[in-house]
Amino acid sequence: MLNMDFSQRVAIDTAALDWVASPAPGVWRKPLAREEAERGHATSIVKYDPGASFRGHNHPLGEEILVLEGTFSDETGDFHAGTYFRNPKGFIHAPFSKEGCVILVKLHQMSPDDTTRLAIETDKVEWTGIDGGVHILSLHEFGPERVVMVYMPKGTSGPHHSHPGGEEIYIIKGGYHDEYGSYGAGCWIRMPPTSEHRPVMDEDTVLWVKSGHLP
Repeated sequence: MLNMDFSQRVAIDTAALDWVASPAPGVWRKPLAREEAERGHATSIVKYDPGASFRGHNHPLGEEILVLEGTFSDETGDFHAGTYFRNPKGFIHAPFSKEGCVILVKLHQMSPDDTTRLAIETDKVEWTGIDGGVHILSLHEFGPERVVMVYMPKGTSGPHHSHPGGEEIYIIKGGYHDEYGSYGAGCWIRMPPTSEHRPVMDEDTVLWVKSGHLP
């Protein structure tokens, strides 16, 4: 197991990790949290070399993906960088990438009652502007779980807030600091339930944020 104690705070600079081969030729991973080697709860950065593919498969408790670079494809279409999608329990696909891609992947972490399939091109939808030049895009909500993308200009301070159901952050662009340290693009941070922090943006920053989902 890797980083499966959800009561502990985890912060990983994914750029500093080495790529690890997956069972599929030309597909590489940087595991961030993993229950078992090839099944169960998993959060990873995954890279497809140009032309790489996976055989058809399903995900017993769903799959959640944010495309970070390149174009990720399956039978339902081509998903360019910035696309966020969710494949619920029972969805079967055979993913591939013609040009190569890098994705953030979360497996086996969706409620069996959450059957909504999503594919959102975050660069083609309207974000909601709020105070101080901050913009937010709501991606998904189900029960206590909420997934958003947030743009915050340099110098912006987020409110001091708590995480009753935990919070998970991936820094797409820019960087911030809080009471615990400083983080740049490519960092993955998981804050446990009941934790608190106050982030301050060191650069113009885009974050993927998931909250309320940890046990």
